[in-house]
Amino acid sequence: MSTTPHVDVRTAALPVATEEAPSGHAAGDPAILGLPIFAAGSVALGLALVGYVPPAAVGSVVPIVLAATGLGLLVATVWAASLGQTVVAGIFGLFTGFWLSYAALLLGLNHNWFAIPAENVERSIALFLIAWAVVMLTLTVGTLRLPLAYTLVLGLVVVALVLLIFGTLEASDTLNKMAGYVVLAFGVLGLYLFLNTASTALGGPGYPLGAPLLSEKK
Repeated sequence: MSTTPHVDVRTAALPVATEEAPSGHAAGDPAILGLPIFAAGSVALGLALVGYVPPAAVGSVVPIVLAATGLGLLVATVWAASLGQTVVAGIFGLFTGFWLSYAALLLGLNHNWFAIPAENVERSIALFLIAWAVVMLTLTVGTLRLPLAYTLVLGLVVVALVLLIFGTLEASDTLNKMAGYVVLAFGVLGLYLFLNTASTALGGPGYPLGAPLLSEKK
């Protein structure tokens, strides 16, 4: 049986951010790192998808998504887990897996590490996107008790993945660019959530995050 204390998500600065830390652990909010480092990877990927760099240069996002976003989210995940913040650790951990596996996909395809025949590359990329779209959709549904802003981030991630699936299978630059704009949108929303976290961490007021779509029954 879980011993995690109940959290009123309507007032939490971060999902379960008000969970008490186990004895002996320093207090803190992993979102102060996790949110902006997530946004950095999102902005880089979004710019690549909308055409800021040529399609052949999409590997230019690897330094950010691997050495910054992937590793930064890993640190945030461990930090959250050490504080007993189950939901936060789960969300950051899943996004750690996404960004690190995306970097591995780019590196592997560019260096032919996986020995995938050229005619099967598109479906291999689609396989990657479909798998993560399913996981992110489930995560979105599972976190409907969080403030609306968090649900919007996760929902936009799903929308971007779906657009990329069809853009990849149909070789559609238009769909891929649309996905890029959606990625930029959830990157900006991630920065908004970071500003909320920074404000509350410094003793200021929180930003409006919206009521959860699935509220607690009275």
